[in-house]
Amino acid sequence: MLSAFLPSDFDPQRPVVLIAGQGVYPQLMAEAVRSAGLPLRLLAFEEETKPELVASFPESERRVIKVGQLGRMLRSLEELEAGCAVMAGQITPRRLFKGLHPDLKAAQILLRLKRRNAETIFGAIAEEIAKLGVSLLDARCFLDAHLATPGCMTGRSFPIDQEYVDHGVHIARECARLDIGQGCVVRKGTVLAVEGFEGTDEMIRRAGTFGSDEPLFVKTVKANQDYRFDVPCFGLRTLEIMREAGVLAAALEAGKVIMLDRPAVIAQAKTWKISLLGF
Repeated sequence: MLSAFLPSDFDPQRPVVLIAGQGVYPQLMAEAVRSAGLPLRLLAFEEETKPELVASFPESERRVIKVGQLGRMLRSLEELEAGCAVMAGQITPRRLFKGLHPDLKAAQILLRLKRRNAETIFGAIAEEIAKLGVSLLDARCFLDAHLATPGCMTGRSFPIDQEYVDHGVHIARECARLDIGQGCVVRKGTVLAVEGFEGTDEMIRRAGTFGSDEPLFVKTVKANQDYRFDVPCFGLRTLEIMREAGVLAAALEAGKVIMLDRPAVIAQAKTWKISLLGF
């Protein structure tokens, strides 16, 4: 059975091109697409995509480019005969400002953008990909089984009172609405930290410096989230940082936050006595 997030006109005969950034997310995506029996190609980034993922593709079925080479990206999609493409994995945020290698096509786009963030940059890239007749898929595609689900996913009663969960969800959604970030850490009605450009992990570390009891990490999405890119993720690395920071509870928006290797995340959370709630 194919993913519920695939468009109605999806053609299973044409190759899916995985545009792969950092971490385990692209690897999970590659495994899921292959398990679905679909033809798969890879578009990787130098110094971002894991070398072992790149090596798992024959040379004829992969292309490796520098971050910012949009013209080359578009040519690569054509060379790989893409029917659709899916983005998975983050690109180092600082590369938006330093270490970017924009070609002429990318420079033209950057010049016309009044705001430069993940949404505007990748939105512009999506427009260019669409001009090729290539559909950019919902980044949750094929990972249905790895999404957060409603209720306490770690099998125990959630230790944070509902009113404080509701407060955290409200703060996280307001931050997302204002395009500040998609997460926050709260404690009994007090905001300890909100996610900014530094990302989720650094926010959690910062919140942990207060030494508060019963802190809660909340992860959500924008009301108008474009699920083709910038889908919020929660994985083992964040879980480990929560443990180090003394943040032992997290609330994740169900059906929208991807848990990177959900079975492994839940098993480790139980071992470390970290509670995970889907809301």
